[in-house]
Amino acid sequence: MKEVEAVKSRDTIKLISYLLERHFGQQMADVWNIGLNLALRISDLLAIKFSDIQGDRLTIIEQKTGKQANIILNAKTKALIEEIHQRHPDHIYLFQSYRSQQMQHAAPKPLSRRAVTKAFAFVGEDIKVALGTHSMRKTRGYHLYQSCKDIGRVMRMLRHGSEAVTLRYIGITQQQIDKDFVELEI
Repeated sequence: MKEVEAVKSRDTIKLISYLLERHFGQQMADVWNIGLNLALRISDLLAIKFSDIQGDRLTIIEQKTGKQANIILNAKTKALIEEIHQRHPDHIYLFQSYRSQQMQHAAPKPLSRRAVTKAFAFVGEDIKVALGTHSMRKTRGYHLYQSCKDIGRVMRMLRHGSEAVTLRYIGITQQQIDKDFVELEI
């Protein structure tokens, strides 16, 4: 599997959202925008049910780790979820598959990981960014680190076991850490 990147430019983040909507529809742009704000693995993001959301909190058990993720929803995420719920009041899943002819008579299922992977790869190729489903999680971690410079805080948000894993995961290199030491004089 190809290594994907954190998207470091806020303009590129917006461009990705725009291109996903333009080429694949509002639902795929919603996956990107909500995924950026929740920093969940794609399997957990796609499995979210409206019943997992109580007020301004999302509570799920992560599929990979078995750990509980209890995430407060920011205003942007709450608004996006409400818009989705208004568009699709009968849906069980936040990102429910509904376009396929087969889906109209089948039990509800979430959007497939494969569909999201394909859409993200297409947009990534278009803008020359190694974009994948993990890019949302990495991007959130990267931008949190840039705003607070507290790797422990980022590690806790991503529910990682070590700081070294988190630094590598969000794309922070020794060169960038050295630059921070040189540029910040007290």
